[in-house]
Amino acid sequence: MTDHDNGLWVRRFHPAPDDAPRLVCLPHAGGSASFFFPVSRALSPAVEVLSVQYPGRQDRRHEPCVPSIGELARQVADVLRPWRDRPLAFFGHSMGATLGFEVARLIEAEGGTVAHLFPSGRRAPSCHRHETVHLLDDEGLLADVKKLSGPNSALLGDPDMLRAALPAIRSDYRAAETYTYAPGPKLSCPVTVFTGDADPKTTVDEARAWSEHTTGAFDLHVFPGGHFFLASHQPAILRTLSAALTGAAVR
Repeated sequence: MTDHDNGLWVRRFHPAPDDAPRLVCLPHAGGSASFFFPVSRALSPAVEVLSVQYPGRQDRRHEPCVPSIGELARQVADVLRPWRDRPLAFFGHSMGATLGFEVARLIEAEGGTVAHLFPSGRRAPSCHRHETVHLLDDEGLLADVKKLSGPNSALLGDPDMLRAALPAIRSDYRAAETYTYAPGPKLSCPVTVFTGDADPKTTVDEARAWSEHTTGAFDLHVFPGGHFFLASHQPAILRTLSAALTGAAVR
């Protein structure tokens, strides 16, 4: 945890040297900061990972969820101000990818520097789909979660955990599905995209369209798998993150 926000928003599991690059990790819909503990452990001490804990889950479960990507981006950008003494890189999966894009836009609009954006498992902001899963009943919502075979599927067998997680899952689905891209200046930072070749939420072409949102370098990594392909390809993703941020891949 950090002293900057009393540990509410930003979780720093493994502090790193003062000159280490910083990577801010943004969870998927229904996800929590702890999802990125293995990433922090693997990249430490060469990279300092800051994992964001959204309101409405785990130790913040009694706080209201933030209803939109735009508002959540503004709050995250504000919370990260004390950490912006050096450029931040952003890694976000699914909803977190869109959130990372919007936070990066806010920082660059203020004249700040973003080191790198790593969207994962999410189509480019300009690729709109009409989605209404957040309007389904609980069974319908959980069916979609199960179909994606993500970490949240483990909650299906525990009624108490399920009741606790459903409000955050539904709120995050609503925020992600009602997001509307507002055209504006392109990012200037490099963008490296990760996607699964069988992800029902993102086609390879929709992932490649992230190239239209930056004037910086662009790279696309396509892995076998669905929406949570990263669980099966973590070593390769970690090597890419490390190489991009430090010039050396993790072992």
